Amino acid sequence: MANHEFRPVSGNEPCCPLSKRAQICLGVGLLVLTVAVVAAVVVGVLMGRPPPQPLEWKGRGTTKHFPEIVLGRCLIYTQLVRPAMRDVDCHKIWEAFKNAFLSKNPCNITEEDYQPLMKLASQTVPCNKSVFWSKSSELAHHYTQIRRDMFTLEDTLLGYLADELSWCGDSGTSEMNYQSCPHRRKDCPNNPVSVFWKLVSWRFAEAACGVVQVVLNGSVSNTFDRNSTFGSVEIFHLNPEKVHTLQAWVMHDVGGGPSESCQRPPLSDLKLIISKRNMTFICHDNYRVIRFIQCVQNPEHASCSRLTS
Repeated sequence: MANHEFRPVSGNEPCCPLSKRAQICLGVGLLVLTVAVVAAVVVGVLMGRPPPQPLEWKGRGTTKHFPEIVLGRCLIYTQLVRPAMRDVDCHKIWEAFKNAFLSKNPCNITEEDYQPLMKLASQTVPCNKSVFWSKSSELAHHYTQIRRDMFTLEDTLLGYLADELSWCGDSGTSEMNYQSCPHRRKDCPNNPVSVFWKLVSWRFAEAACGVVQVVLNGSVSNTFDRNSTFGSVEIFHLNPEKVHTLQAWVMHDVGGGPSESCQRPPLSDLKLIISKRNMTFICHDNYRVIRFIQCVQNPEHASCSRLTS
């Protein structure tokens, strides 16, 4: 039987020396493990943080279900309200709409942001069919609901999509801000809603032709308000080469005394602006057709009885 010699192992001498290749593999493995641990810690820290909060503003936030409302309105308008526009791609319109303001500072929105949307939703209003309004939204829209061949801005696709809605985003997130949006006067004028309505308003006016109408509220003191959208934007974008006449209908509340009329100074100011722009100005107090609409809600009033008789 062979004799075996046993030697004590010194503390400085490895019992099983590693090859050079094994040492390299072990080093790489430790490096990979270290990177994985660091990455896990970083991810854990980030996941533990709350998402960035959008800035707070003084205006109302984005309307709840905004994407669904806009897309739904587009489909209703193009398929039912104006089926001549049935080939319009509502999904592309929605993409262009949201890209105009999402992930952007809501106080630095520009007209250029909305240009892709304007191109996709372009629409022609026939001559003599454009109806403007100031402080008389409900009455003007009652009129065009009956006269389906007439158009207010809100009867066009773009106006129909955005009517009564609010929207904004934030540069720090790709989400919409449902808590608050900039107020035009209290925060900033170049917000998503104000820029949109200013742009579509001047485009609507610029495209008008023939005779155009405006429904004004004669029961308020500033019947023609130079600071309104009509008084500051639309009237100055009417093209005298295409529009030859502006016809104003000054309507008074049924049963209410008139504050202004066609002969009063505010309407004289409007007439002067129109005349200087080489267009004819015509004014009617209580235009009979719209007065009938008012009397539908007040059939027993004496003035309405005289109207029907």
